[in-house]
Amino acid sequence: MSRLPQWVGGLGAGLTRFAQRLDERKAQTSGTADASGEGSAPTSAGMSASSDTHGSSGTPTSSGAGAPSGTEQAAAGQAPAGVAVSEHEHVPPPPGYAPSVAPRPDPVAAVPWGVRVAAEVAWRLLILAASLWVLMRMISAVQLVVLAFVAALLITALLQPTVALLRRHGVPRGLATAMTFISGFVIMGLVCWFVVWQVTENLDDLTENVQHGITELKTWLLNSPFHVTEDQINNIADNLSKAIGTNTKDITSAGIEGVTVILEVLTGILLAMFSTLFLLYDGPKIWGWLLKLFPAAARDGVAGAGPRAWATLTAYVRGTVIVALIDAIFIGIGLFFLDVPMAVPLAVFIFLFAFIPLVGAVVSGALAVVVALVTRDMFTATMVLAVVLAVQQIEGHVLQPFILGRAVRVHPLAVVLSVAAGSLMAGIGGAVVAVPLVAVTNAVVGYLRAYARENALRTAAGEPSPEAAGQNVPAGSEGPPGESRG
Repeated sequence: MSRLPQWVGGLGAGLTRFAQRLDERKAQTSGTADASGEGSAPTSAGMSASSDTHGSSGTPTSSGAGAPSGTEQAAAGQAPAGVAVSEHEHVPPPPGYAPSVAPRPDPVAAVPWGVRVAAEVAWRLLILAASLWVLMRMISAVQLVVLAFVAALLITALLQPTVALLRRHGVPRGLATAMTFISGFVIMGLVCWFVVWQVTENLDDLTENVQHGITELKTWLLNSPFHVTEDQINNIADNLSKAIGTNTKDITSAGIEGVTVILEVLTGILLAMFSTLFLLYDGPKIWGWLLKLFPAAARDGVAGAGPRAWATLTAYVRGTVIVALIDAIFIGIGLFFLDVPMAVPLAVFIFLFAFIPLVGAVVSGALAVVVALVTRDMFTATMVLAVVLAVQQIEGHVLQPFILGRAVRVHPLAVVLSVAAGSLMAGIGGAVVAVPLVAVTNAVVGYLRAYARENALRTAAGEPSPEAAGQNVPAGSEGPPGESRG
């Protein structure tokens, strides 16, 4: 126990010396680096002073642990004791063949160019898809209002030339709008009333003719080469009766929902009438207000695209009305001479369904053929099919290219896809407005592309831009879409 204090004191003195040696080695290493940079080495006097300092601690040490050995001094970068150090000695630089460590590349530069382009396009497409999804959700929430306003735009495109004609003959704008609005909706109401009246008047005869036609169809199937037996026909009839009986509750609920649908249709009609009236009267002011919502840099382009979109929509509505009227007249005459019941209501249906391109013509033609089949015979149905196909071929190859022209030319694939998408999103109303929407979008995009190209060429040539010169570049930009300047 008497040696324990001495042992602890020796341990503390050893730790103190060890700490001093570490400090001295750090100082010597930094001094060697500075001396090699300046082209001079530490002097022997400095080394001696360091050795004196190293050995001048007040703590008693043994001869083996008091000073560092020669190997330790060489490792620390200083000369062993008794060896003189030259003043011109310095640490040599690393050899030229030593491997160099290349810096790590920038992570952005390490990604291939194609992957970077794909990523840039992908996140922009995601933003566009998200924006489109939000827009469609908003439209579906107010679907009735949107369809009513679009219907008002189509009706306005049909009636607006009449307002412009009356104004050119000196009729005040308010009176011209009122006359056109009242006469247009009265004519449309009379057409709808005539269709309903004809259907109700011929409903009894149609029921009897349908029953008689079903009997004849059954007889024809029994004698046809399809080898259909009477038991198979009776089974089909029984299955239909059971299906109707099973789904009676669904049919009843559909009838109750039909009341809600009727109320919505009436509300939509009132909204469409109200919107049409103000579009006919205040179309220029509404267009001017819409232009103010766009940024100043894009206002000139939009001001030029608007009249072209309106001209495209007007040409589409006029051409569709003319083509539908011709189809209805000629197919109605064919039905009349073939003695098909309800020839006039069927002609009106053909006129209305013509506003749905491609699909409407097929549906209305099939309806006429089915009515001829169940009310007359197979020969009459075949003749009706021939009449419908002939009129539709004339329409597709002669009337539409001549009447509609290139202003509203849309590829048939785009027509089919737009009608299908519109019908899935908004039913019959979506199918009606899908094609004019595509035609208007095509016209607007084409004009904006040409407008941007023209501005780029003008900028490259050093000419002042039209907006900087105070001009209205787009031809017809002064006239809003709602007023023709004939």
